[in-house]
Amino acid sequence: MAGDSLQPSTLPAAPSSRSWTLAAYQYMLRKRLLRQASPDIRSIAERSWDIAPGEMSITPPAIFLPGQLERVTGWEGKRFYPFVHPRSTMEGGIRTAHGPTRGYLCRDVWLIDGALYKGKAAQWLSHRHSAFAPLSVEHEIDRGAIYCTHNGNAWFGTWLMEDCPTYALACNEGMPVTTAPSVKYPIFAQAPAYEAWLGMQPHRLRTAFFRELVLFDDQSNNRDRHARYRAMGDKLRAHVAHASHPGVFLLRGGDGDLRLLRNELALAEHLRLTRGFRVVDPLKSDVPSIVAACAGAHVVIGVEGSQLVHGVNVLEAGGCLLTLQPPNRFVSYYKYLTDRDHQHFGFVVGLPDGEGFRIDIQEVERTLDLFPSPAV
Repeated sequence: MAGDSLQPSTLPAAPSSRSWTLAAYQYMLRKRLLRQASPDIRSIAERSWDIAPGEMSITPPAIFLPGQLERVTGWEGKRFYPFVHPRSTMEGGIRTAHGPTRGYLCRDVWLIDGALYKGKAAQWLSHRHSAFAPLSVEHEIDRGAIYCTHNGNAWFGTWLMEDCPTYALACNEGMPVTTAPSVKYPIFAQAPAYEAWLGMQPHRLRTAFFRELVLFDDQSNNRDRHARYRAMGDKLRAHVAHASHPGVFLLRGGDGDLRLLRNELALAEHLRLTRGFRVVDPLKSDVPSIVAACAGAHVVIGVEGSQLVHGVNVLEAGGCLLTLQPPNRFVSYYKYLTDRDHQHFGFVVGLPDGEGFRIDIQEVERTLDLFPSPAV
């Protein structure tokens, strides 16, 4: 079934022998009443294999001015893989092991309202849609492949940077499946447009029984993951006419977790006037306009956050990413990606200003001057 483009309406219904299950309630009973932890489904897989080998790398240092790290009052990063303290990540020189990309084959697995169940094992893929899990399933699938993750279903940036590259693996192993949206947890607004340009045709299911189900460990930033992510960038750039240009400033505004840069608009306008940067507000632009503005940029800049993924998607090897970091919430996630994709990562740490922070424009200018010039 690899690469099938069936629409949800053509999916097979579950026969009566497989239409009812108490898997979700048995899980809740073990967890709440018996206080038994459920193992991850991959730990009881019928078979596992390496899809791509692991490797070792030495992390390069980030680009930043003296005294920047001393401003940081809060580090955010333990939920990102692999976890290395952001200070060490920024200073570079860390020998890092990138594990292999692995596949796991499981049989007779239930998908019920955002979670997978098999025997005593379970794996959550998204938030529960309702207080009571369905007792019946809608479809029976001969062989499916799950490419979504809990973090990817929660955060747009993670979905685009992590779940979408795994989609390519899923197409090679079975019917590509992700969890269905709900009123409380809808599809990300810009996801359909990206899926169309990336050629993705996932099956969004709330309930199903899988005779065979393939799961993945695709968290390591090895060469295979690099190649799949860069192939996504190539597909996106192919949809727009583009040429090299100085850079793009991606506004964050007040979207998502609050990281309020007080002088964001002033800084963006300064870079537009002095360096020819383009300024894009992803909340007010459609995907074709965003990709067209970002493609060919030598520098992508903005407050650290999911909106930067629009530029990182199409940033080419040798390009630069400059993140503007709140002092109380320093995040190093993007550096893992730029290290992997042979790009340059830099940052400026702001100073507290009420409930937000402020960035020194001259520090941004001086940091940009430290970046290598674009290849001619």
